[in-house]
Formats: sequence, structure tokens, C-alpha cells
Amino acid sequence: MSYLRYIIFLCPFLVFSQEKNPVVKDSTEYDYYIVEGDSVPRETIDLKEVYVLNKLKFDSREDRFRYLILRRKTIKVYPYAKMAADRLDSLNARLEKLKTKGEKRRYTKMIQKYIEGEFSEKLKKFSRTEGQILIKLIHRQTGETTFDLLKELKSGWTAFWYNTTASMFDLSLKEGFDPMNVKEDYLIEDILQRNFMSGVLERQEPAVKYDFYELTDKWLHNKEPDKK
Repeated sequence: MSYLRYIIFLCPFLVFSQEKNPVVKDSTEYDYYIVEGDSVPRETIDLKEVYVLNKLKFDSREDRFRYLILRRKTIKVYPYAKMAADRLDSLNARLEKLKTKGEKRRYTKMIQKYIEGEFSEKLKKFSRTEGQILIKLIHRQTGETTFDLLKELKSGWTAFWYNTTASMFDLSLKEGFDPMNVKEDYLIEDILQRNFMSGVLERQEPAVKYDFYELTDKWLHNKEPDKK
């Protein structure tokens, strides 16, 4: 499946295969709290940000099970999206120091070859749904869709054909992360926040930011966000 061979230079090509979904231990019945802050002299604490994550409620047992499967897949692919953002920042910083197009092209190919050699075998084992979650999270972390990142590295024509081929396998390289309008994306954001808090995932500031309280009000309390 060569359509994702150059999904972006920062993540090697993905070959998606089907896999069985094991039962994941449920821990969603607990309330979670996220507190981030720095200690300040004279016995004071400056709390930068506090998130209170609501207890999740599901309409059915099937909905709960789907959430647990989504959680497992999100935890699995997030580190690769984080790596993508790190590599993009590093590449852009390095490219700014290079003077000629030839130097920039050679450096980009070198990074791509290194990443493919390091991560290709792991990514080949991703399922189709894990691949689509990764595409969404790459947008969350970098601010650009996989299609646009690919377009920057290759020609727009190549990006078009890769996306057209991907669509045959129910994937879209143009798909972004939109938790305000797509409930699954909100659940992905909820999963990320809970696992940042627990230390399962390492927090990285996203390029695409949303007000988590507004998202929660919409999807859990049926409140539309205020227009600004």
C-alpha cells in the first residue's frame, strides 16, 4: 500500500492491517483531576491550570466498549504524532540555517531515511483505524493535515494521488482533528487529557487548541458554546 510511503517525512509509511480488539480493563468510573503548577517561595503555590474531568457516562455497554477500544488505540498512536511534531520543529529549525535548495533537499531525505529505518516496522502493524487516528493527531500536534505536510515535501500532484488511493481504503490524508464537531475527536481529546494526568502519555502542547470545558459542555451537557 504505497499511498502512505511518504505520509510525511517525520513518520514512515503505514501499511494497515486488521487486528483483533482485546478487552481492555475499564477504569472510566472514576473522577479525574489535572493540576499543573509551579512552587513559589514563601509557601505559596501558583496554579497555572486546573482541569476537572467529568465522570464519563455511556448510553450502552457497546458505547463503553467502543470508548475503551478507542482509548487503547489513541494511547498507542499518540507518541508517533508527538514525534511528528518534534521532527517538524527540528527540521524547520535546521532548514532555516541551510542556504541552498540542494542542502535542504539532502537534509530532508536524510531525516526521512532515518525515520523510516527506525519506525517502519512498528507502523506497519497499525490497523486501519489506528492509522486514521494518527492522521487526526498529526493535525492536532502540528496544525497541518498529513496531506498538506506531504504536499510541502512532494508535489501537489503526488499528494493528490496518495490521498485518492488512501480513500479506497477508507482513509483520508486530508482529515483534520475537529473535536468541536466530531464526537469521536472529542473522546480522543478526553482520552489524551486523562492519560496526560495519569502519566501514561507525555504532554505536548498541541498546535490545534480548543477549550476543553466548551467541548465537555457540548458533548456531555448538550450546551452549545458561546459565540465569540
